[in-house]
Amino acid sequence: MKSMFKDACILFAITVIAGLLLGGVYQITKDPIAAQEELAKANACREVFADAADFEQDPLFEADGSTPVYNMLYPNDSIDNCQRALSAGGELLGYVLTVTSHEGYGGDIKFMMGIRNDGTLNGISLLSISETAGLGMQAGEVLVPQFAGKNQIEFTYTKDGATSDSEIDAISGATITTNAVTNGVNAGLSYFYSILSPEEGGE
Repeated sequence: MKSMFKDACILFAITVIAGLLLGGVYQITKDPIAAQEELAKANACREVFADAADFEQDPLFEADGSTPVYNMLYPNDSIDNCQRALSAGGELLGYVLTVTSHEGYGGDIKFMMGIRNDGTLNGISLLSISETAGLGMQAGEVLVPQFAGKNQIEFTYTKDGATSDSEIDAISGATITTNAVTNGVNAGLSYFYSILSPEEGGE
């Protein structure tokens, strides 16, 4: 009986010590991890809006409490943030949206997209993705380049080869990933045209 009590005390002590060590490691690494995440976001902003001199939080989105925004057309995709892309003289060039698609095969796919005032999509930059290796993980190579420089209200994907600017070639064997990214981009465009753009949009 004494042996069992002793063993239980030892296990309890080990658990407490392990918990304290993990808590300490978390406190030590929390700030550096957050700093790396902010750096990744800043680099993504530059990637999708290379000619912008500065970025600032969009006041309309800030007024919403910076909570994710959904719409009825794309209920599985959220707009998580909106920043204004500014020239060196403070002129508004367009917007950078942070989008999360909740339709990925391996989980959420988060990316940034830059949209100019006229609706031209500068491109997208993936922030986080955990799709199948060799299939959905090819999104950065196969899907991302196809969106750059296009001015469309909405995109669709095809397995038979794109025949117009509004069509995106799907990743072979990764239709779910393709659909997730395409819908996420469309959700961002929908937010732009319904909330940010004063013009009716696209070609």
